This record gives sequence, C-alpha cells and structure tokens, in this order.
Amino acid sequence: YVPGLDKGKGLYFLFVKSETRTPGGLLARPVLTSYYKSEHFKTRPYDPYNVYTSPNEAILCPDSFQSMYTQMLCGLQDRHQVLRVGAVFASGLLRAIRFLQLNWRQLSQDIETGTLNQKVTDPSLRECMGKILKPDPELARFVRHECSKESWEGIITRIWPNTKYLDVIVTGAMAQYIPTLDYYSGGLPKACTMYASSECYFGLNLNPMCKPSEVSYTIMPNMAYFEFLPHDPNSAGFTRDSPPKLVDLVDVEIGKEYELVITTYAGLCRYLVGDILRVTGFHNSAPQFHFVRRKNVLLSIDSDKTDEAELQKAVENASRLLREFNTSVVEYTSYADTKTIPGHYVIYWELLVKDAANSPTDDVLKQCCLAMEESMNSVYRQGRVADNSIGPLEIRVVRNGTFEELMDYAISRGASINQYKVPRCVNFTPIMELLDSRVVSTHFSPALPHWTPERRR
Repeated sequence: YVPGLDKGKGLYFLFVKSETRTPGGLLARPVLTSYYKSEHFKTRPYDPYNVYTSPNEAILCPDSFQSMYTQMLCGLQDRHQVLRVGAVFASGLLRAIRFLQLNWRQLSQDIETGTLNQKVTDPSLRECMGKILKPDPELARFVRHECSKESWEGIITRIWPNTKYLDVIVTGAMAQYIPTLDYYSGGLPKACTMYASSECYFGLNLNPMCKPSEVSYTIMPNMAYFEFLPHDPNSAGFTRDSPPKLVDLVDVEIGKEYELVITTYAGLCRYLVGDILRVTGFHNSAPQFHFVRRKNVLLSIDSDKTDEAELQKAVENASRLLREFNTSVVEYTSYADTKTIPGHYVIYWELLVKDAANSPTDDVLKQCCLAMEESMNSVYRQGRVADNSIGPLEIRVVRNGTFEELMDYAISRGASINQYKVPRCVNFTPIMELLDSRVVSTHFSPALPHWTPERRR
C-alpha cells in the first residue's frame, strides 16, 4: 500500500512495564511487554521493512522518562530517514508530541554537544546512546527554530519531512484524537492495522490506508476459538433459565452486532472480551467487523445509561461550536456527580486554543453543554425535562497539560505507558482531586434539552 518503506525507518514510541507477580508466583505483564522482552524481539532478524529509530535499550528501559527521552532523541537524529511515525494508540503518539513540547531545549542541547542529559541514568542506555550521539550543531539549530515557533501545526511533517503516514490505532475511543493528529501531522493518513488485546490477537485491517471511520478488521480464525453473543441493548440479561445462545464464527450476519467471546490457547474459556462489534462483510469465509464500542456503561444518574460511544458523539457534536473560534477538544473525561441534588453529568475538557485573542466565551461553552445534552438519549432528556431527576450538564475546562499529569499519575501507580488509555469516566478520589485542582472555568447548560413523550430516539 505504501511503496518504499524498506528505504528508511519507523519512529515508533514503544515502552515496557515493570512486571508484577500473582500471589501464586506467576509473572504478570501486558502482552507487548512480554513480546519486547522476549528473544523473538531482541534477536529478531534484520527486516528492511521493520527498522526502528529506537534502539532496544531505549524500548526496554523501564523508566518512562528515560525511555521517551532517548527514543525522541534518536528520532530527531534520524529525522530524514523516518518514513512513518507511530505508537500503539493515538494517545501515545500525542503524549510523545507533548513530551517534545516540554523537553526540546534539553534535547537540542544534547544534539548540539553530542552528550546525553544527566537525567538519563540507566547504565546500558547511557552506553548505547554514547555510541549513537554525535555533535550536530546544525540539527540542534533546526530543532530550536521549529520548536520555538508559537504554532505547532504540522510539527510532525516539519521535523520528519519524509513521513508517509501515522501508524496508530484511531478506532473506538481513540477516534476523538483524529482532529489533533491531523493538526500536528498536516492531515497525514492514519493506518489502523490490527485489532488485539493482551488476552488474544483478533484480527487485521486488510485495507490499512482507508479512512478511520471505514476500518473493518478481518478475524484471524487461527488465533483462538471465536464465538459471538448477539447484542441486544434492550435485553435484561441472562439467567439460568435463559442462558446465552452463542453464534459460531461462520454464522454471524452482516449488519448485526455481537459481543466477542474467546477461548484461547492460553486457557481462557468462553471469555467475554467486553467489545461490541458490527459485522460489515466477509473475506472468504472469515467475517469482518467494525469496532462499535466497549459494552460497559459510563454514566448513570437515575434510569439513564450513557455509554462511551454516546458520550463521544455528544462531545463531537458540541465541539463543532468551537470551530469558528479555531479551538478543539484535545482530551476529555467525565463523571456522574451525585453529590448535588439532583445529580448531574460533569465533563472535563482540555482545549487546544489556536488563537488566544479569539477564544470561546462563557456563553459559547454554555451552548456546548446544551449541545451535549441534545445529543443524549431520550431517557436522559426525559430525566432532565420531565422527571427533574438529572441536573444541568456541566463542562469544566482544565488547563493545558492536565491529562498529561493524569497519565503520569496512572503510570506512577503501575499502568503501562504503552497501553494507557484516558478513562472516559472517572470516580477515583485522587484523580478527581487532580482534575478539580486544574479547573480554569466551569459552565452549565443554560436551558433544558428538547424532549416530548412522542420523541423516542
């Protein structure tokens, strides 16, 4: 699909997590950490289509700062050889761009002098980088010149001019990162190549350069034994008298939605993955699926139930009101505040304001609250209008870098930097305190959303 990838390198931000052990003494770690630490990865044969800018020592360093710093440093040094830029998830790539924003001065100093910052203390990493780093004052001047500009629009193609595409997952919850990735990359194609989890590898995207909204994954039937639970959002659940009726791989129907059930070689038996998939077609006899959403409900105050897909759609609809102000939502999360009477939804927004002289006003952000409410389902709107069981939706704008701090907090508690995803709903007290301490403005819906008993959608 992309010619010439054997003529350069990939700048991929890859990380490991420190292992833990179960009470029985078994090693526990994410699948990517397991792979990166294996001999399959460390002694992999040379493949011209799969050359990384990052040395193994940088990928395998357990300290996330040292790992990111040296991977970014190597990526800058090889900037003309980089043909693709990526991470596992879109959020990981945006974290790398944010890291560059915060550390370009130190990085350019290292490039100019050919020495490594003293914050990098890992002995094997220092030894490795000592062989790679060479003084390059011209490159250092270039990095300073580009990174000191007020606008970071197109920064990826400005620094890595030969980049052909971004290799990141932007389906499901990651779809909301697409506008920010477009901003930083100048609209480069985004390749979503695989659908996998730590439990099992599920499928491949056989048309990797398609638009993110059109991505379908073809199930690889040799990876596990796949079964599918027909998904009915109105179902009350299963009982002993009405056990679930599973559908085999070859019997799924185009257009219908299913919850994925797997039995793996590693020993999981009829494991509910928690993903809802819609059948889009077949490749030979293997079904192809569009990832719809995670099954779990995110927000609920009364009888309302708001899931991840619905919340994301509401944020997308509301963010359209910010376009005339050249502003976008770069990150968000939520929680159901039941301390007030009645309870209400709280949505935390981090905004990218590209023109400070024309930033959205309080009235505009209030209209964003109302636009989100108009996007909610009829049960929510009934609670707001008729039952008075739900209070006005609130948007709390947090200062730039807040979600970076949230990720740092999660990593400090043992989360994997490689597989971290911003939680779309939060209720853990320390996280709530962190978010609330970074709030710069609050805005409430100024009116009731539209609802009538006849309106069922």
